[in-house]
Amino acid sequence: MSGVVVQNMSFKVGQTLVITGVASGDSTNFAINIGSSAEDLALHFNPRFDAHGDQRTVVCNSFQGGNWCEEQRDGNFPFEQGEEFKIKITFTSGEFVITLSDGSEIHFPNRQGAEKYKYINFDGEGRLHGIEIK
Repeated sequence: MSGVVVQNMSFKVGQTLVITGVASGDSTNFAINIGSSAEDLALHFNPRFDAHGDQRTVVCNSFQGGNWCEEQRDGNFPFEQGEEFKIKITFTSGEFVITLSDGSEIHFPNRQGAEKYKYINFDGEGRLHGIEIK
């Protein structure tokens, strides 16, 4: 997934983004970023196997005005190195509802309040298999 960027694709309130891929066998972390640009992220979704002082933790955040905002951590971690994952991100006006491979959900606020975002970035150690917006 290293450095895959999708620009000018509209992800709107009411839609669901489905991402499938495989984390590398030696992956420390990967990230899915959604926003208006690389400098304006409404959602930074970052499963960390062992990175930035976290182990087997999902960290969500947003990036605005050149600064990271308050991190939100979730201890449920259904990811395994070398195994396929499927992540569904449903976009509502108030939040992102992230459904993980095991069916568990993470709720992250839409801090920027926009009705659509045009920038999606996949970064980290792994391979992206599919992107779909429904």
